[in-house]
Amino acid sequence: MTNKVFWLAGFMAIWSPGSVRSQNLSMYVSDAGNFNLPPWQILKFDANGENGEVFITDHLAWPQDILFLEPDNVVLISNLNTGEILRFDASTGTYIDQFATGIGGPTRMKIGTDGLLYVLQWSGNGKVWRYRTDGTFVDQFTSVGVSASIGLDWDKQGNLYVSSYDERYVRKFSPTGADLGKFISSNLAGPTNIWFDEEGDLLVNDYNAGSVKRWDNNGSFKGVFISNVPQCEGVGFLPDGNLLLGIGGTSSVGSYNSAGELVNTIIPSGSLGLLTPNAVVLRQDPISSGIGSPPMFKNRNILTPGTGVVFQISTDLMDTKDPFAEVTNTLGVVVAKIQIKDSVSWDASDLSNGIYFITLALRDQSISVQKIVVQR
Repeated sequence: MTNKVFWLAGFMAIWSPGSVRSQNLSMYVSDAGNFNLPPWQILKFDANGENGEVFITDHLAWPQDILFLEPDNVVLISNLNTGEILRFDASTGTYIDQFATGIGGPTRMKIGTDGLLYVLQWSGNGKVWRYRTDGTFVDQFTSVGVSASIGLDWDKQGNLYVSSYDERYVRKFSPTGADLGKFISSNLAGPTNIWFDEEGDLLVNDYNAGSVKRWDNNGSFKGVFISNVPQCEGVGFLPDGNLLLGIGGTSSVGSYNSAGELVNTIIPSGSLGLLTPNAVVLRQDPISSGIGSPPMFKNRNILTPGTGVVFQISTDLMDTKDPFAEVTNTLGVVVAKIQIKDSVSWDASDLSNGIYFITLALRDQSISVQKIVVQR
């Protein structure tokens, strides 16, 4: 498998396999425990699987997914049992409040190129719901429901794909949410997470079959990519392109290379009581404004316009501490760096369409942050 679209040429020039620790990259794992029964927890590790700690245990009820909202220093956790998405402090794991309620068993969450949060439902009407990042409900995006929906991703044309665990298919929707029918309807026993690779193939975790399978962009089955991974669900990607896979059957997280071969069991079976790793998320830890304090963010236009491929660098950046600004994706991982000093523009053509955050350290120890959309 080629690297997922997030890990592109510009990013690989910055990272090397040995640089994970120095970049303060952390791995967060949702533990669904005994499914509808506890124990439930969110665990935190270094990106190499070391220095594990229990990050969140309170207010959880069959947790499903983890999503960081970096400018707000917030992490969202979806909870299937209670039909709600909860807000926690991203630095400490302390509970804040309810982000959204009344959802039919929220599972996977992702931010789309429109800046809205897309939420899947395990039950209810099965439609994809959209929210603003402040928790305001926007609409029911898809025209038809997908029962037991638990995996979503977009292709390069902006079409949305949603997996149905119990009905064993992947459905396709247009960029406006119109139903385009079943994209995959065979060779599946119980799909969970899905994602597109850089070449446009769709990868599917087949939970009940214990394998990761591949389809081309026309929906033709290409074969099994990884086998012997019973109850596979959580998915993440390391900077070197290796795939992280949460394996419920062994209560562990494995790392796999581009050939689908096991590199190592990065989180051994049962670490910190781990039972069911149903989400694996990597996050670039933000710069702190002081010992024990969360980062201070300032909204600021670093680039103009806010949407496009080639961006102009602001000339009013005299108070910068760092000559480079970092570009992070919606997972909070650095994908590129921009030379701010002595440059007038930045070309983002190496990045896929989507939302990115530009962060720049200032002399007062705060962080200037701007959201942009790379859109061809």
